[in-house]
Amino acid sequence: MDDIPAILKIDAGGLPVSWIHWQTAVVLYARERVRWEAGAERFVIRGGINARTGRRSELRIGSIIAVADRSRRHAREVPALTNRTLFQRDRQLCLYCGRRFPPSQLTRDHVLPASRGGRSVWENCVTACRTCNQRKDDRTPEEAGMKLLAVPYTPNRAEYLILSNRRILADQMEFLLAHAPAPTRCV
Repeated sequence: MDDIPAILKIDAGGLPVSWIHWQTAVVLYARERVRWEAGAERFVIRGGINARTGRRSELRIGSIIAVADRSRRHAREVPALTNRTLFQRDRQLCLYCGRRFPPSQLTRDHVLPASRGGRSVWENCVTACRTCNQRKDDRTPEEAGMKLLAVPYTPNRAEYLILSNRRILADQMEFLLAHAPAPTRCV
């Protein structure tokens, strides 16, 4: 059962919330918290054998489950900024020279340098190759005479869930892309 991918948890209104392990999904089913399912993929989880009946327990879980959740925490929460998700947001392109690089050759650049009060937030960080980051140094792009090829932005929850999971099923991707802004749908 280790080959079961992450389950996409959505709220009862159909908005993406988070990725959860299949074990967590089983608990939600057992507690009758799953309100409905979406997507085509389903997984069979087999449990132990009932001593009285001799039958093995079985539970079918969907790849996308809607949960009646009291918490709206994820709806307003700004997704965590990590180098991996930043590089994925920028499609592993240096936003100064426009070339694609492997992650090991990319860096996080602060548009307004951290030494000058620039914060590590989505709207102030872009992907840069080492050469461009060193050339820009402790200056803004304008001061360095370097053009920024895209405006940094905070991904919405659906985009962030796409960026944060390396193994997304087709039905999950289709669901998330329907909740992402139009430019992301061109991926």
